[in-house]
Amino acid sequence: MRKIYLISALLILFGGLVFSQTKAGTSAAPELTIPIGAKYTAMAGASGVLADGVEAITWNPSGVDWLVGNGQAMFSYRKYIADIGINYLAIVGKFGFGSVGLSLRTFNFGDIPVTTEFQPDGTGERISPNFFVAGLTYSKRLSDRVSVGVNFNLINESFGRVSATGFAFDAGVQYRNMLNIPGLSLGIVVKNIGPSMKYGGSGLWVQASVPGSERGLTFYKVEAASFQMPASFEIGLGYNYSIGEMNNFAIVGTYQANNFYALDAYKFGFEYSFRNIFALRAGYNYSKSGDVSSIWHHYTLGAGINTESLIGLKVTFDYAYVPVTYFSANHLFNLKVGF
Repeated sequence: MRKIYLISALLILFGGLVFSQTKAGTSAAPELTIPIGAKYTAMAGASGVLADGVEAITWNPSGVDWLVGNGQAMFSYRKYIADIGINYLAIVGKFGFGSVGLSLRTFNFGDIPVTTEFQPDGTGERISPNFFVAGLTYSKRLSDRVSVGVNFNLINESFGRVSATGFAFDAGVQYRNMLNIPGLSLGIVVKNIGPSMKYGGSGLWVQASVPGSERGLTFYKVEAASFQMPASFEIGLGYNYSIGEMNNFAIVGTYQANNFYALDAYKFGFEYSFRNIFALRAGYNYSKSGDVSSIWHHYTLGAGINTESLIGLKVTFDYAYVPVTYFSANHLFNLKVGF
């Protein structure tokens, strides 16, 4: 009990220090804020703080060591806005000292025409941005109720002749069967904490002449600004309730504070599962002012199938539907394999 109080207090204090000054709209690496994985995205991300196994890597690393079996692997695909494709691959293994995970997410933007101030219709060249996030995760159960975890991410962005590299970490804690109440769980996580990112490269050198100067046409470097990581702090409470061996209900509520949005978020998620084979999910994301300028609708939906009870294989398929204004709806697909 003292361990969870101490760790939770430290995370809350750390989160308060990080978000004492909001810098909305000035964050680097916005790709870190895009939810990964269909199961918890279908619940509006509310249950992410209580995620377990391989799926917990991007939501709350403390849940990784709750995986069932010796390890898990997962592949996820999301069709994002403007035809951007997001691929995600992760694998975790359980060892005597805890669980270790590796993850990689890549972003496919397609080819983009190159334009300049003198050729606004295009130069005939095309560039293909290359963004990726590579992660290393460690998680440890301290007792039959408490787990902690950290996640280290290497972020790389490049397009044309400019690039930026950054580093960020996540830290979280989970407390299950809290207050001796079966099914009641608490999760806390701080995400994307790290130094600022800044672009560099030969693409920032431009030819120009200074009026009144005798130097003529000369190369000058455009000094790029640096921006902070899109840090966030989340605390959530969830409850699982079973009716016999057939039906299970889960409801979760999460509060999220951000340094990259002007408004904090309140997320709610629900899941119904039948015999741990078939699951239906729904979520709702609420902000104080309603944030009508956002392209994202407030609700999410999804479903999942676990084949272990059907054919004996530890294979799970999950799907999430995220409606969007002005763009096609987002569709997320998950394949998870246990071993």
